[in-house]
Amino acid sequence: MGSKFKLKRKDVKPNLKDKEVDARSKEPLFCFKYLDMKTSLKGCDNSVFKDFVTRIQKLCSLTWKDINVSGRHQYGFEMIPIKQLKPTSLPSIITEDIKELAVFRYGGDNKPFVCLIMDCVIYPIFIEAKFGDIYNHGSKQFF
Repeated sequence: MGSKFKLKRKDVKPNLKDKEVDARSKEPLFCFKYLDMKTSLKGCDNSVFKDFVTRIQKLCSLTWKDINVSGRHQYGFEMIPIKQLKPTSLPSIITEDIKELAVFRYGGDNKPFVCLIMDCVIYPIFIEAKFGDIYNHGSKQFF
């Protein structure tokens, strides 16, 4: 009775090109599975998380196109080499082939949070509550 309409798994193949175009036109998704809470909670207060959540909410209302054309101190991001991070323990999602992570900003003083971006998902790894906890902010730090 129901076998007439049964789909085989091989019949349902995503078109990756359509997926990429579709993902970039939509808003980002966030996953906090790999957030290093020990490092991110170091010396912070509730205002840090309020500012952080406010930024996440705003980023979720933008498309990837909006984010990509925005400046790094607005809603955009820049890349940082992993070797410049102070924490030496990285989550399992960051494999040896990943050499850089994205840095977004939050709060009025533009504190950074460091993320891995895969497809349309942003994985926050570290939230810097105090400048210099996650990486040195020297002028020659980025390319």
